[in-house]
Amino acid sequence: MFDIGFSELMVIALVALIVIGPERLPRVARTAGHLFGRLQRYVGDVKADISREIQIEDMRKLQQQMADQVRAMEQSVNAQLGSVETSLNESIAQGLADKPAGALPAPENSGDKV
Repeated sequence: MFDIGFSELMVIALVALIVIGPERLPRVARTAGHLFGRLQRYVGDVKADISREIQIEDMRKLQQQMADQVRAMEQSVNAQLGSVETSLNESIAQGLADKPAGALPAPENSGDKV
C-alpha cells in the first residue's frame, strides 16, 4: 500500500517518541493499531460490496439477455403458429368449398359395435 522502508519507520518511531513521550507512546501505538485495523476492515468491506455489485450487475445483464432471447423465441413460435393456423384455415376452407353444399360426410364404421 505505502512504500515505506525500515529506515522511514525508524524515523517515524523516533519522532513519535520525542513528540508523544515514552509514557503515552504504547497507548497511542495501540490506538493507532486499532484504527489501522478498522481501516483495513472497512476497505475490505468496501471491496466486497463493490465485487457483489459487479456480480449483481452481470447477473442483471445476463437476465436481460435471457429475457430478450425468450421474447424472440416466443415471437418466432407465435409467427410459425400463425402461419400454420392460416394454412390450415385455408385448407379447411378449400376443402369445404370443393364439397357440395348438401353432402354430409359418411360416418366412419370402425367395426366396433356397442
